[in-house]
Amino acid sequence: MSEFIGHKCGIALVRLLKPLEYYVEKYGSHLWALNKLYLLMEKQHNRGQDGAGLVSIKFETLPGKEYVFRVRSNAREPIRDVFNQINLHIQHKLKGVIDADVEWIKENLPFVGEVMLGHLRYGTFGANDISSVHPVLRRSNWKSKTLTLAGNFNLTNVDEIFMELQEKGQHPREYSDTITILENIGYYLDEQNQQLQKKFLDQGYTAQQAAAMIEQDLNLEDILHRASQHWDGGYALAGIIGHGDAFVIRDPWGIRPAFYYKNDEIVVVTSERPIIQTIFGVAEQDINEIKPGHAIIIKRNGSTQQVMINKPKEKKSCSFERIYFSRGSDSQIYRERKMLGRLLVPQVLQAIDYDIENTVFSYVPNTAESAFYGLIEGVREYLINKKIDAILKLSEQGKLTRENLEKVMSLYPRVEKTAIKDIKLRTFITQEADRADLVRHVYDVTYGTLRPGQDNLVIIDDSIVRGTTLKQSILRILDMLHPKRIIVVSSAPQIRYPDCYGIDMADLENLIAFQAAIQLLNETGKHYITRQVYFKCKEQQNLPKEQVTNFVKELYEPFSDQQIADKIAQLLKTGEINADIKIVFQTIENLHKAIPDHVGDWYFTGDFPTPGGNKVVNTAFVNYIEGKKGRAY
Repeated sequence: MSEFIGHKCGIALVRLLKPLEYYVEKYGSHLWALNKLYLLMEKQHNRGQDGAGLVSIKFETLPGKEYVFRVRSNAREPIRDVFNQINLHIQHKLKGVIDADVEWIKENLPFVGEVMLGHLRYGTFGANDISSVHPVLRRSNWKSKTLTLAGNFNLTNVDEIFMELQEKGQHPREYSDTITILENIGYYLDEQNQQLQKKFLDQGYTAQQAAAMIEQDLNLEDILHRASQHWDGGYALAGIIGHGDAFVIRDPWGIRPAFYYKNDEIVVVTSERPIIQTIFGVAEQDINEIKPGHAIIIKRNGSTQQVMINKPKEKKSCSFERIYFSRGSDSQIYRERKMLGRLLVPQVLQAIDYDIENTVFSYVPNTAESAFYGLIEGVREYLINKKIDAILKLSEQGKLTRENLEKVMSLYPRVEKTAIKDIKLRTFITQEADRADLVRHVYDVTYGTLRPGQDNLVIIDDSIVRGTTLKQSILRILDMLHPKRIIVVSSAPQIRYPDCYGIDMADLENLIAFQAAIQLLNETGKHYITRQVYFKCKEQQNLPKEQVTNFVKELYEPFSDQQIADKIAQLLKTGEINADIKIVFQTIENLHKAIPDHVGDWYFTGDFPTPGGNKVVNTAFVNYIEGKKGRAY
């Protein structure tokens, strides 16, 4: 994606199943688990760079000794800062210690715990201050009431959950999705603690004995079910209870991803599969996906099981995870991205009038590389068939000479590295004119790769969301190569609707496809549709989310996909660009052909998997008409 779109967020949970002595003896370090967690977080840094945090919980600590250790950072390099802080804490404790045996380490070194949870944040809501960085912590003097959470999630109905807390008599200290969910789970955690305490006290146990028995009997499956049954959105939410129980719960639609691996030494849960493969050297088939509506629950005694928390819905896993966000080193994702490129071949050939001889193929940015390989493979396959036909024709005509054969065989797709990301835009430029000039130079070109005025340039991107970088930088800089025509190819379909499940695409007016539809309505005398849709959306604002219909779809209905693509090309072409501009988008049909197991496509189709999605898109449109800024949820 040539323009930056953020994603919220990444998780990494590590649970040791053996005593610390085991890892010291086998791996030679009491920091083995922390080092693994660092790698798990570093290899997921693509999922969020606004902040990072880590919490570690020690088992078997004496009263008066800390057992929950947390560090968070919103520094420029937050992962590095988090682990630098941890290292400073550890080195401070080790200062002057000559013989730090395992027992001393267990008792004295911070962060050397049995269960650890790391988080990477991309902030789509609230300020980017340290209080917004995960993991969040709910403290208590009872270990079984202490709760820490970190997640990759967005809920569309935080307002409803917030009201539920108030109806239960609580006074939430903050209105945010993370704190609301923390207190939501905390309420049922407290309730079950109280019920179990009463049960054990009634049986004649002392309060101290009851506390230990509560830790053993706590039913996380029940707590998570009661807390989450009204959640509307996408989530992979990880948590640890103070005494050591841990969990990762996934939404019933399977929107947000989560994977786990378990052997006799460790349980690992992450947002992405290939990092577990790389860091622990295990095969793909040994790593399991947490099923939609299920949770991995790891008890204090180490027993681990996947249980159903909420009945799974129709699976709508986010296709953007496959197109762009997740690491391309996953074997399945790599194949899917190549197929996305391959399926674009007929449209691309049509866009260049089948003139391969006078066309250069390239890609921008690096994350579009896999789709580019698929596109080139498809073009080569087309050329092979074309060459075979040409050779057979020459043979039939008796003209199969070496000279004619060389002419046929010399045709191949011309591949060049035409666009290079040269600098990273910094935000210290505040004046809009100066900032726009800086944006223009984010990319550079490789001169001499095109024949001026003769060659077409096909350049593939993951997706076109806002079109800002294309308009302000990429198209302008590519035009300096003097191509006859620039064909920008998106491996994703047109993004027409906001996302409310974790991707930072919350505002309609910023989507270039939406802008194109509005302009087409105005230019074709159909601007009345805009007003009709507004009034329909407005009438639904006070309805329960389950009764809301996505009327924003009606803005696109009068036009074909090609009409909107052509209008986008007009919007992106500025007066300084001499080349013809054409935009080619992936079709919805081919999207699902390339990515058959991840069919979440609401940003393309408007078919939101949860009722809250329809409410969000309508509210976003009302906000657009009324000139209101901010998220629609």
